[in-house]
Amino acid sequence: MKKHLFLGDEAIAQAAIDAGLSGVYSYPGTPSTEITEYIQSSRLAQERKIFSKWCSNEKTAVETALGMSYAGKRVLSCMKHVGLNVAADAFMNVAMSGINGGMIIVTADDPSMHSSQNEQDNRVYGNFAQIPVFEPSNQQEAYDMVYEGYDLSEKWGYPILLRITTRMAHSRAGVQTRELKPQNPVQVEENAQSKYILLPAIARKRYKVLLDKQKEFLEASENSKYNQLFTPQPPKGGVASQPHSVKSPSGDLGVGIVACGIAFNYLQENYPNGFEHPVLKISQYPLPKKKLLQLTEMCDEILVLEDGFPVVEEQLKGYLSVGLKIRGRLDGTLNRAGELNPDNVRKALGLEVTTHYAVPEIVESRPPALCAGCGHRDVYQALNDVIKEEYKAARVFSDIGCYTLGALPPFRAIDSCIDMGASITMARGASEAGIFPAIAVIGDSTFTHSGMTGLLDCVNAKANVLIIISDNETTGMTGGQESAATGHIYNICKGIGVEPEHIREIVPLKKNYKEMKAMVREEIEYQGVSVIIPCRECIQTYARKVKSAKKESK
Repeated sequence: MKKHLFLGDEAIAQAAIDAGLSGVYSYPGTPSTEITEYIQSSRLAQERKIFSKWCSNEKTAVETALGMSYAGKRVLSCMKHVGLNVAADAFMNVAMSGINGGMIIVTADDPSMHSSQNEQDNRVYGNFAQIPVFEPSNQQEAYDMVYEGYDLSEKWGYPILLRITTRMAHSRAGVQTRELKPQNPVQVEENAQSKYILLPAIARKRYKVLLDKQKEFLEASENSKYNQLFTPQPPKGGVASQPHSVKSPSGDLGVGIVACGIAFNYLQENYPNGFEHPVLKISQYPLPKKKLLQLTEMCDEILVLEDGFPVVEEQLKGYLSVGLKIRGRLDGTLNRAGELNPDNVRKALGLEVTTHYAVPEIVESRPPALCAGCGHRDVYQALNDVIKEEYKAARVFSDIGCYTLGALPPFRAIDSCIDMGASITMARGASEAGIFPAIAVIGDSTFTHSGMTGLLDCVNAKANVLIIISDNETTGMTGGQESAATGHIYNICKGIGVEPEHIREIVPLKKNYKEMKAMVREEIEYQGVSVIIPCRECIQTYARKVKSAKKESK
């Protein structure tokens, strides 16, 4: 047992290794990426032969993890919040079938959208699937929840959803690790078909089993060490003070506070000498109703602190006493959008907020930009010039990746960015609505993540679209992880049915600029599905390779 200074992501990864992990299956997405990367770089994980290769997308990751769980092994599947949308079909049905070897699914939510297109709260998915959800308030809890969670998952026979947020994922704290457990042997359940074949007759039975499990999940939540009710203790020689702005007009203790996950950490920062109100800490779901009722009996008013959607606040309004005032995100006590922090929690408590580190007016914000030397730059330059010269009615539908920065100056080259894979399908729809030319720009990793099926739709519909698959041979936006597409894009497009003469490859460099413009022009004029594959290694991964080679040569 040692103490380490871990990121939240690293604490989760180390806990999984220590708990007897056999495989991690993920697709990179900030802020979850470092969990899988930590396992990939861990010498211990390599010695224990833990599988850790990136998957094509989050759905394949959850399904592969289920296959390993089917064999009795302990597995981890990690993704950012929007990744769970991609995995939702598998996720919801894993909750129906149940599992064999322990299975933990990590969703790293991104309140304030630091690197995302929405800020959904995946506790909603946990409620939807009716499985236990854990939400750590600090890095030590993140470690403990994973380490102990595998035993619970196997005891219950269901996966556990571990919900973290960006600040938990990317902040550091001391973490005490525990003894290393052996990996599970391969052991398939007897009569496994009665769980894993979700034909309607079996699924109906499995749903009843899931419903029957709810009582056990709730009891575990009520008795969980992660859900605690704190009552304020009067200081020696006096009575605990209460900030006047949150003081209730009646009741012994006035205002009660519900603090979920990392919000409990922020609450503690504002009360370093102990809480002045009764506080219910919630880090395990379903909601511990008995503890909530205990809190409401003490108070006339409840303040709900949760990072993300008003999930708990809405549930409280549904079944607590009429007349009990509930404050939080819904009534404007806290902003509906954006992440929590110690300051906005402090403001909600009615305490004075002082800003110690104001940003000087002289400091200008610097928006992100495509790297100098990036191949996407040459692609956009050629595309922009062709459109400007000949096709001013063109619309360019982009996707999610580094190349999305083509929306910003100096290029302003794209007209959309919705979700992974949407560039190709939107281009098809726009073309069939009468837009010409309709052009899609998608990256290599995004193409194999969720663009291939859209391309098949285009081929089957004989859509008049140009698809540019800008290949930098990596998953660049999340730090240069391996791309499932590397070396395969031409053959994939040919196999899907794109005419080989309209699958064009080029290296996006200045010396090939005229050829690239001519290629774009020719494929726009082709009445059908055409694909251009500009391929050049990401400048960042190339720089890292050069640096690594220099180190090795010394």
